[in-house]
Amino acid sequence: MDLRHSISNQTDVSLTLASHILTKNNGPHANTVFSPLSIHVVLGLITAGSSAQTLEQLLSFLKAKSSDDLNSLSSQLIDLLFADGSGSGGPCLSFANGVWIDESLSFKESFKQVVDGLYKAASVHVDFQTKASEVTNSVNSWAEKETNGLIKEILPSGSVDSSTRLVFANALYFKGAWTDKFDASMTKEHEFHLLDGSSVQVPFMTSKKKQLISAFDGFKVLGLPYKKGGDKRKFSMYFFLPDAKDGLPKLVEEVGSVAGFLERHIPYMTVDVGDFRIPKFNISFGFEASEVLKELGLVLPFSGDGLTEMVDSPMGQKLHVSSIFHKSFIEVNEEGTEASAASAAVIKPRSLQMYDKLDFVANHPFLFLIREDMTGVVQLIGQINNPLTT
Repeated sequence: MDLRHSISNQTDVSLTLASHILTKNNGPHANTVFSPLSIHVVLGLITAGSSAQTLEQLLSFLKAKSSDDLNSLSSQLIDLLFADGSGSGGPCLSFANGVWIDESLSFKESFKQVVDGLYKAASVHVDFQTKASEVTNSVNSWAEKETNGLIKEILPSGSVDSSTRLVFANALYFKGAWTDKFDASMTKEHEFHLLDGSSVQVPFMTSKKKQLISAFDGFKVLGLPYKKGGDKRKFSMYFFLPDAKDGLPKLVEEVGSVAGFLERHIPYMTVDVGDFRIPKFNISFGFEASEVLKELGLVLPFSGDGLTEMVDSPMGQKLHVSSIFHKSFIEVNEEGTEASAASAAVIKPRSLQMYDKLDFVANHPFLFLIREDMTGVVQLIGQINNPLTT
């Protein structure tokens, strides 16, 4: 497996998914943040337990050649990317997978090897049939612990019942300090223009230091690197700012429809800045992903009978995914960024140029993402339509 090619494909899938989700949630006060990587890992687990047309559709959607390639990608990302770097001064990172299976069932040995060995998922036998609410609480407690308390409820009340047989969950946590922190005494309130033509006063961070900025046709991109630890990983946050105050919907569409978009629009040179302002924000966002995935053509895991490779029982012929819940949180301030995300699947039967000086004033809706630059993997992506909306 070519890791770089696989990551490039994974990024394209992430941006297509992001474009669809951001477009659906684009009101003047609606902010969005989610982890395409978290959803990708849950879909990878589901793929490992699929067969026939369901397997083919999942591989096609995820742009993977085989289930083995997908498992290998997830395994390498877990090993390479998500080791905690806080001990050597880098970002604090956590990435965990969990699987809950009804006590009446057992995994097929081949699937258990993938769950345990490649996804490093903690698997727990539980009683869905008489203690569904207790299992819900258990999954939620797990997500809260793995996201450092930021996501307290990944499974809504009633989402798990006596017919549930499996729950897959993924949780991601990231806390990084900027390489160059902003001076809080320079943070001032300014006008932020909303998509409906109105405006709000929000606190903006600023700096006189050189910044990683590139200007493209219709938008600019800013890169803010996080402090590195003792390894080669390099995490950054990128802000994609349309030139037009109402230009975000068009930019989101472009990001999601042009293959390799991200790699061609990452700034690599620092420039002198003129007017430079970034709003502080703090948002959380949750959604149920199955409808979005179905709209993008991934339908068989939710309606077919192809999840046959998970459990060693005739029940395995009748399993389907009923829902995929996802929640994310992010806070951006003068010190850096704290962010988390969690996903859970419930399964039931059935251009570079030279500039003298560039302005970068993010005073209208923009796109942002957190990326590991060595591999190109996107952890989180979102949009800010109103920095005051949490």
